[in-house]
Amino acid sequence: MTLRDYHLTLRDVSDEQPEYLETVFSLGNGHFGVRANDPISGNPITGTLINGFYETAPITYGEAGIGYAQKHQTILNLPDLRHVHVSTSNGHQFTHSKRTAVDLDLGSGTLKEKYVISTDQGETVTMAVTSVMGQGQTSLWGISYTFTAANYAKGLLVSKSIAVPAEAEAIPSADPRKTRMAGLPICETEFVTQDLQRYHVKTRVTKQAVTMYLGILVAHGQLLQQPVDLSDEQAHTLDYEAYVGEVGKHNTIDPAAMFMASSIAALVDDSRDFWQGVWNRSEVSVDGNDDLDLAIHYNIFQLNQAAGRDGRTNIAAKGLSGSGYEGHYFWDTEMYMLPYFTYTNQQMARQLLLYRYQTLPKARERARALGVDQGALFAWRTINGEEASAYFPAGTAQYHIDADIAYAVGKYFEITRDLDFIIQCGFEMVLETARFWENFGSWRQVGTDCRFEFHTVTGPDEYTALVNNNYYTNRLAKHNFGLVVELAHQMMKRSPQLLSKFGLSESDLDVYQNLADHVYLPYSNELEINEQDDSFLDKPRWPAEKSTPENFPLLLHYHPLTIYRYQVAKQADTLLADYLFPEDLSVDQLKREYRYYEGVTTHDSSLSRSIFSILAARMGDPEKAYRYFMDTARMDLVDLQKNTADGLHLANLGGSWLALVAGFSGFYVQDEVVHFANHLPAELDRLTYRMKIAESVLEIDLTADNLDVTVISGPIPTYGVSVNGELISLVKVS
Repeated sequence: MTLRDYHLTLRDVSDEQPEYLETVFSLGNGHFGVRANDPISGNPITGTLINGFYETAPITYGEAGIGYAQKHQTILNLPDLRHVHVSTSNGHQFTHSKRTAVDLDLGSGTLKEKYVISTDQGETVTMAVTSVMGQGQTSLWGISYTFTAANYAKGLLVSKSIAVPAEAEAIPSADPRKTRMAGLPICETEFVTQDLQRYHVKTRVTKQAVTMYLGILVAHGQLLQQPVDLSDEQAHTLDYEAYVGEVGKHNTIDPAAMFMASSIAALVDDSRDFWQGVWNRSEVSVDGNDDLDLAIHYNIFQLNQAAGRDGRTNIAAKGLSGSGYEGHYFWDTEMYMLPYFTYTNQQMARQLLLYRYQTLPKARERARALGVDQGALFAWRTINGEEASAYFPAGTAQYHIDADIAYAVGKYFEITRDLDFIIQCGFEMVLETARFWENFGSWRQVGTDCRFEFHTVTGPDEYTALVNNNYYTNRLAKHNFGLVVELAHQMMKRSPQLLSKFGLSESDLDVYQNLADHVYLPYSNELEINEQDDSFLDKPRWPAEKSTPENFPLLLHYHPLTIYRYQVAKQADTLLADYLFPEDLSVDQLKREYRYYEGVTTHDSSLSRSIFSILAARMGDPEKAYRYFMDTARMDLVDLQKNTADGLHLANLGGSWLALVAGFSGFYVQDEVVHFANHLPAELDRLTYRMKIAESVLEIDLTADNLDVTVISGPIPTYGVSVNGELISLVKVS
């Protein structure tokens, strides 16, 4: 498969509203992100976001209770590094601008834009802007401004500096997806040299600190006053570079020397090398729909930009493209985004899991706060590992976060056989979450059936809260118990003494296996489907007269207690479990469940459509799979949820990759066999993609009548490979 050249332009997006464009064309590298703000008009509340750099404020409850989350956690908006001041030689300010062209090169990570800027007096100049993010050098970002004459062809004065942010007024909103203001940090600025400015910022409550530098790469005068003469009819370019330090670490470099040794061209090379590595490992090619092909590349591009790479940060719900959801990390990572990295960049997957391990002590504390004396409960929404969800019925009560993380650990080990990680970190997380389930659940005798149940929980469907025996939660907890046993046996192969390191004996493993065998999974004999929970099917359906576009999303129009009374789902719930455990049920049962739950699901969550696409493909309905997939793949490029201005929907971006791989090519791994099945919809001529299994990079190629799997680098894997139900032998491309 030849690596293609992909560019996202203004023609490829839904509109040209400034806040929307700022999100879509944002740049990031896992450490920090820069929204694509208009460099002239700017935006006072959005600019630079550093992964994990946050402030806290007390959560105010009218009626608080024991164990309620105590503090908001909010990612901070730092100064807009793109902003530039331009004036004529006689002092007229260029305060108006129009973005006329944008080109985001997905192969190099370079963003090129063109603006026509003007003064109140009608003087106009053309400004071209090129910006790029360091990817190997993750503390660096560069921007270049090129000015050419339009109807004004005299002298310009260009100035640029890091400005201390002004207090921005929070806009009241009932939308929980939006961010809130967290208060101003302590800021200090100084000029280290005439061409280098230092900006130091420290939060008032969390006491986090970071240092930023802004320098001009071609030094020829005061940083704040760069003269440009347009009378010679030449294009004039000014190059700047920013350095963003690591949170909590003292600066040990000489920034002046660093900037002198750097250049925009060097940053472009650094970025291009990174992105070529990404595409070599995870290239996807979709023939038959160019818009879709571009959208998938864009989604993968943004996934890689958003993911923390240091083991201390994760992937925020909006990535580094916006401050929606306050920069919090959710279960979205493990269920929707981590699989992409697990199957394409295992070192990155390891780092994302390591973040969860770093928060394990706080997860133990959280379990105790909720009255569970053993085990750990990971935070539902968080940055630092503490629970930050102020609404526990749809937040903390989603205990399935524990089993989601355990599931992700299991999948990572399944594909990497990284036993060192399991011994050092992974098994402890799986064991502590299993201990939580053991102490949280309860035994119940029903006739001759003795079963283990979980009461007063909320599943993935946030429109159904505090119920007994949510199917998804119970199925994932069952897997969590079994995974303890499986991983323990793997460790014992290396050393039988390893169990004692975790305070376990082989008899303890029998206990966990017994729990796994007896977890109750609700099932409707009447409908012959898995029940979402003990009471869901008994509720009346959401009224048809309220199911009109102006009433969606329901969460913005109805009190939660109104929604909770009805049989209505925000997103895939039971069906999500069906996707995760494909061998649990027959195709006939899947069809019954799909038909039923599709009829009560609003898809108000961006996490929903990708799962519906995958399952439609698996049950042999490629037309429906394609329809759901198109909404998934282009969600932000068409602003389907109407809130892309707050940031990209990162979980959906991961879901679009899953829909291609797990849906159209039927991929899953079970008992060391890698399964593929051809579900390519008629709307597509061909699908080709790459993934990594153990040390082998595979290329999977689908057409209407064929599915080929070849090894393009690394050894032939020891895993079995099944295509359309038959085991095949792999060949390696020379």
